[in-house]
Amino acid sequence: MCSEMVMMIWTVSAVLLNMIGQGMVLSYPSSLLPGLQSENSTIKVDFNTAAWLSSSIGLAGIPGFLLSSYFMDIWGRKVAHGLIIIPGTIGWSLVYAANNIPTLMIARILGGMTAGGTVGLGAVVIGEYTDPKHRGMFLNLKTAAVCMGGMLVHALGHFVDWRTIALVALVPHILALGIICSWPESPSWLALKKQFEKSEQSFYWLRGKTTQSRKEIEELIRAQKESLQLSSKKISLGGRIKEFFRKFLRKDFTKPLVIVILGTFLLEASGRHIFPAYAIKIINAVTGDSSQSFYYTLAIDIIITTSAVFSSILVKMFKRRTLLFVSGFSAVAVLMSVCLYLFLVSRDLISSERTWIPIMMFVAYFILANLGCTPIPLALIGEVFPLAHRGIGSCCGGLSLSIVLNIGLQVAPYLMASVKVYGTFAILGATTGIVLMILFFILPETKDKTLQEIDDYFKYGKFKDVRENNDDDEVNVKMIT
Repeated sequence: MCSEMVMMIWTVSAVLLNMIGQGMVLSYPSSLLPGLQSENSTIKVDFNTAAWLSSSIGLAGIPGFLLSSYFMDIWGRKVAHGLIIIPGTIGWSLVYAANNIPTLMIARILGGMTAGGTVGLGAVVIGEYTDPKHRGMFLNLKTAAVCMGGMLVHALGHFVDWRTIALVALVPHILALGIICSWPESPSWLALKKQFEKSEQSFYWLRGKTTQSRKEIEELIRAQKESLQLSSKKISLGGRIKEFFRKFLRKDFTKPLVIVILGTFLLEASGRHIFPAYAIKIINAVTGDSSQSFYYTLAIDIIITTSAVFSSILVKMFKRRTLLFVSGFSAVAVLMSVCLYLFLVSRDLISSERTWIPIMMFVAYFILANLGCTPIPLALIGEVFPLAHRGIGSCCGGLSLSIVLNIGLQVAPYLMASVKVYGTFAILGATTGIVLMILFFILPETKDKTLQEIDDYFKYGKFKDVRENNDDDEVNVKMIT
């Protein structure tokens, strides 16, 4: 059992290293933009260009999602993960060598492609390579890794310039690429491609040979053989296009897609990407003291990262729904309270001297948000899509995330300039509350469920509990209502 856990940790470590790189890409504007806007900068940037440098990774994520979805379906998860890292490594190299805005913009776009491509792909890899009992923990650690990358950028930004940070950001991608070379291919992808013997070998390499692992791989192969029997006819190009659009009429595709799209809105509305990108600006506005902004920002980074790691522990103890909705609605209540406090301060109805009060309230908010609202939406991409739809599903979810991310990063500076920090976060809090209410009625509980059981849920509307009959070695299926 210990060796299987080591194999899973080794495999997942490459995904987590990529997530650290993603966190550095997202938080990089907090070091890049002040450096460009300083008086001694050789590269000059205006307000509008700065906003585009920050938000361009959102739109750049779209080709990243498209490429990773195509690669993972055609060449498998291992090759796709290796290929999608390449634009990011080139991007950071260009940042280091840049002497003008176009070069920086190209570099940010390349970084955005890798960041976008690894969101869905990383979740799929963790979902397919780990067992159900540890899957939630590893998926939540993705968020902790992103937070760690953001914290690293904010910490380095106080001591070194933005070019040096770009060199440091190359390290996670290079290490991840080396680990990926040692992976086996995904058992799920091999089964999808009718390579059942290799699928079984890969599965046992990752999970060992136990009674539970045998049942799980047998159920996966059985389900894929049944699916192949139903779709054994060769399909023309025109037929494939029609089949693609028919997916949007299938309940087992549309319902997971709606859940994932709502999850992307929840992720952005919780401030997951807005705060790292504009952390110092937000802290300056709240405290009115730029000299202490670095220490406040670093302290909040440490707390956010710690809470994300803690979430990975809680997800093994509590159901996904319980963790999401309890922490989510609590986070909304705290956020609305801090917005009201800052509004009253702006109207001189209460003293502005106690700046520690809104800071502590923001800390409480980010702790609560990072327990459920930020890790669980990203985890859903790797859990809810059935195997037959996983490539296109993660692509569509990624497109939604890229568009929402770009809009959020583009609009945030204008909102903070017009309705201030309290107005911006009040809008985000209201959006979070609405999305949580919708998800409350449509999100299934996925804790400790195998991916095949989740697949069956979206096909049949109920979970199927697969148990082995010891008397005749047949599989009994019991519907769980």
